[in-house]
Amino acid sequence: MLVPLAKLSCPAYQCFHALKIKKNYLPLCGTRWSSTSVVPRITTHYTIYPRDKDKRWEGVNMERFAEEADVVIVGAGPAGLSAAVRLKQLATKHEKDIRVCLVEKAAQIGAHTLSGACLDPRAFEELFPDWKEKGAPLNTPVTEDRFGILTEKYRIPVPILPGLPMNNHGNYIVRLGHLVSWMGEQAEALGVEVYPGYAAAEVLFHEDGSVKGIATNDVGIQKDGAPKTTFERGLELHAKVTIFAEGCHGHLAKQLYKKFDLRANCDPQTYGIGLKELWIIDEKKWKPGRVDHTVGWPLDRHTYGGSFLYHLNEGEPLVALGFVVGLDYQNPYLSPFREFQRWKHHPSIRPTLEGGKRIAYGARALNEGGFQSIPKLTFPGGLLIGCSPGFMNVPKIKGSHTAMKSGILAAESIFNQLTGENLQSKTIGLHVTEYEDNLKKSWVWKELYSVRNIRPSCHGILGVYGGMIYTGIFYWIFRGMEPWTLKHKGSDSDQLKPAKDCTPIEYPKPDGQISFDLLSSVALSGTNHEHDQPAHLTLKDDSIPVNRNLSIYDGPEQRFCPAGVYEFVPLEQGSSAFLLGSCTELGQQHYLVNRSSLQATSLSTTGNHKYGTH
Repeated sequence: MLVPLAKLSCPAYQCFHALKIKKNYLPLCGTRWSSTSVVPRITTHYTIYPRDKDKRWEGVNMERFAEEADVVIVGAGPAGLSAAVRLKQLATKHEKDIRVCLVEKAAQIGAHTLSGACLDPRAFEELFPDWKEKGAPLNTPVTEDRFGILTEKYRIPVPILPGLPMNNHGNYIVRLGHLVSWMGEQAEALGVEVYPGYAAAEVLFHEDGSVKGIATNDVGIQKDGAPKTTFERGLELHAKVTIFAEGCHGHLAKQLYKKFDLRANCDPQTYGIGLKELWIIDEKKWKPGRVDHTVGWPLDRHTYGGSFLYHLNEGEPLVALGFVVGLDYQNPYLSPFREFQRWKHHPSIRPTLEGGKRIAYGARALNEGGFQSIPKLTFPGGLLIGCSPGFMNVPKIKGSHTAMKSGILAAESIFNQLTGENLQSKTIGLHVTEYEDNLKKSWVWKELYSVRNIRPSCHGILGVYGGMIYTGIFYWIFRGMEPWTLKHKGSDSDQLKPAKDCTPIEYPKPDGQISFDLLSSVALSGTNHEHDQPAHLTLKDDSIPVNRNLSIYDGPEQRFCPAGVYEFVPLEQGSSAFLLGSCTELGQQHYLVNRSSLQATSLSTTGNHKYGTH
């Protein structure tokens, strides 16, 4: 049964903020298991273990309040906020009353957006032509652009010619979290209802199969999946159109891909992991406006990746630096985090950091599939924008400008359909096909098409260097007009080789000055984790990590996670294991657990819900 909020004495806004959520950004709490268990239950989510079959949920009130809007937007990143702002701009201009609600999982708008972006301002200037007068935080225009190939001891400079993707003339180095926060203020000033601190947990559907809206997450649940005495159901937001702007690999988008078969005619998406740090450095080494990118060491030529180091002009000598690794790497012993820490010791990087202080750490996933991996973008009742479908210009290492433009185009298409005099729809949820058509006519499509072959060209015998040669010939000379489109090799996981075919990587110990261990790094990420709360990641089969991942690939998840939440614990016969407490006649056995509970004490000292830096 649903109770419309409009019929209640309190408005939706008050209902949203009556719930106090303590978020979990480190997945999978370890639990003590029975000694008779062969495979311990790691996953407790109701999509795997339905509540209607769980006696602990008998008699629990599962009523949810509901509220109606014209447009609901999931995610307050650059794309979602651009869509919200543009909708209200058009509504104001044409004197239309359109209700726009935006939900964001971060406790504050911008809190989950990492520092260290080099922004192409094209779409931002379209949305806010008077941004300078409004005081937008674009404080650091690019003044110097450098690119190099690293060997273990040397840096080989590579000229950045006009027209190459890496040319940053006219761009700005920004603290993207600050910019997103500013955009949130503009959205609220225009009348957008912004609800931070509430994650969209479920897609809702009409009886005809079209999207009806979303439900926010339930709160007050134990880590074992049982309800607490403080249990509260999430809220439902219904809309004529729901915009999904979750970012890379969003869990709602994955459901939509499957239900509407949105990926039927595109390549599999490929991904990268980007790790970032924010430092205060010696002012004598500070070069505001300098952009520095490298490829090469410490990665081999068959591992796609590279680095950046940006000098910000924010009133103090700040630099944002980071390292990106493509997740189609082959060696399961590779650790993106430890590659990042090792890179900082390069003779061309270390001098900038010596004498400085690291103040923040974070990480995020990146869509790297580009043009070939863009899914169908519209479906009855909703559409996809931003990094959710994947509009990142990979060789340019930029996606905020294309994400913003997709949000603008989505808003304009939705507005036209909502306000059209002859509004007709075959489904209850509106199917805004005009959005995809408009996107394909825009500069976004042209830009992504022109660089479509650069990332796949790195799969040849020369690896990354083959991609650089390809870029020089076919992009710089022909501007991406070659009459062919290269394919990706397949999903990232298919590229991983068995551990027996690879050599373990020996990483140097961190020195505590330039390089650091993972635990102290995560403590700087602003992650706040309550011990007794469920995981935000769900395993479909709890046996796979040990039976497949560990046995074949030596458990790569214990190395690829930038927060270090996965751990394989050896269990000796006759003894109980910490957190799991399970043993069998097999003698020594491993189970996948995580380190989030071990980290909870140190992480709680940060006192906020931010993941990463802004």
